[in-house]
Amino acid sequence: MDPTHAPTPALAVQLASEEVWLLADKALYWPAGEALLIADIHFGKAAAYRALGQPVPQGTTTNNLQRLDALLAQYPCRQLIFIGDFLHARQSHAPATLAALHAWRERNSELAILLIRGNHDRSAGDPPATLNIRVVAEPHLLGPFALQHEPHPHPSHHVLAGHVHPVCVLRGRGRQRLRLPCFSLDDGVCLLPAFGAFTGGMQVDPQAGRRLYALGGGGVWPVIAAD
Repeated sequence: MDPTHAPTPALAVQLASEEVWLLADKALYWPAGEALLIADIHFGKAAAYRALGQPVPQGTTTNNLQRLDALLAQYPCRQLIFIGDFLHARQSHAPATLAALHAWRERNSELAILLIRGNHDRSAGDPPATLNIRVVAEPHLLGPFALQHEPHPHPSHHVLAGHVHPVCVLRGRGRQRLRLPCFSLDDGVCLLPAFGAFTGGMQVDPQAGRRLYALGGGGVWPVIAAD
């Protein structure tokens, strides 16, 4: 990361001979397909924790929906694709969470929405049919891409996956340490950061053939060059 440069809110990279845009707000945009891809939004996670008696912040669903609206307003979008973990748990079917989702869906009623089931979706159950979300199992093939929640290689398509919630650690002078969400691009597999406002992360370390792009300060920052 170079703080002397202005932040880049979207960075174009090549995957499977296609241009995709890595977005600073933890999403991926495929211009040729006019598709916005979101991983691990975990709607209702805070509600699920509160149902267990845990003191966690409120307003995460509203925050996630506002960020989605901002991205949909900025990028031409024919389809919104959730790569797993739309709902966090069965307790995520809380009335307030579902009411907010239905109100948002009503404002975006013409938008095609696809969900590739993730591990949390299998335990939480599919979204209500009234949200008009098409739900499929992984892998879902779209153009040159295999859309999967789990980051397993695909024999013929480049994988776009979530599940891991990748973060990278940047170290500076004086033992400075900064932990940021990131995109992790390996040969054949691209990991998307978790979009949800109330999610953790797993550290992904640099290695040969891997490109890491940290997200922070409203920008996308390459932290390791492609080979």
